[in-house]
Amino acid sequence: MNLNEYQNYRETKSHTTAEFPYNTYLCSIPKDFPQVPLHWHAELELIVIKKGRGIVSVDLEKRSVTSGDIILIRPGQLHSIEQDQGYFMEYENIIMKPDLLISGQNDLCAVRFIFPFINGEIPSDTYLTPAFSYYKDVSECIRQIDLLCDTKTEGYQLAVKGLLFQFFYLLISNRQKKETTSVSQTKSLEKMKTILKYVEEHYVEHITIDDMAALTYYSKSHFMKFFKQHMGTGFIEYLNDYRLTMAERLLKSSDSSVLEIAEQSGFDNLSYFNRIFKRKYGISPGKARKAGE
Repeated sequence: MNLNEYQNYRETKSHTTAEFPYNTYLCSIPKDFPQVPLHWHAELELIVIKKGRGIVSVDLEKRSVTSGDIILIRPGQLHSIEQDQGYFMEYENIIMKPDLLISGQNDLCAVRFIFPFINGEIPSDTYLTPAFSYYKDVSECIRQIDLLCDTKTEGYQLAVKGLLFQFFYLLISNRQKKETTSVSQTKSLEKMKTILKYVEEHYVEHITIDDMAALTYYSKSHFMKFFKQHMGTGFIEYLNDYRLTMAERLLKSSDSSVLEIAEQSGFDNLSYFNRIFKRKYGISPGKARKAGE
């Protein structure tokens, strides 16, 4: 699921315009959707947990998160959000373009801090919790920005940018020494991005283990082991789950028949689609559509 599809899939509340690329989306898992599949994008993202608890993965590292936690996701980092057992989770999802904080290529703040921070050259904590000494200050920055975006007083954009600079100043000035990412880990992340991007672009088509092994220049057995090691599930299970996520979305947003939606989601066997859809969601595709009306 790419970023635009993800945004359209959520119950969204856009605080800003295209001219000021800072947007907030209010979400609930599993009420709005059961999970946000592993993906990445060019924007910088903050996930602010409001209520409950869930699981957030960043660059294949999964963490249990709870009310108050703030998760920082740099551009290009693989990340996902999912339900933690039977718990619910409400969270604020903030997505911004780095350009918002950059005046130009020769901007001192951009050259010395923003670019290196975005690229990961300046390390920082990813999972910000109330246990951190500077947590109260970074949390207050976000609270003030939310208030500004709600009221939209004249010139509020100036104050939002100022608070964002303060937010990143706190992250950078309190940064912890971080271990350098190994070459093998970097290669693994790039391989995973290649795989996930291929699924995103071709999930409607017939995809085999042979196809993916060829794509990654691995043998079939090594590819299956590699994928299971990093994703915790087999590739075919992941592919079917991705297709089901897209099918469930289409059932809510499309007037196409269940058969057409099955085909549009990559399933060429209707009975198989009905069976695994019910296994995942607990109801048939037809009942899922009626429930969403």
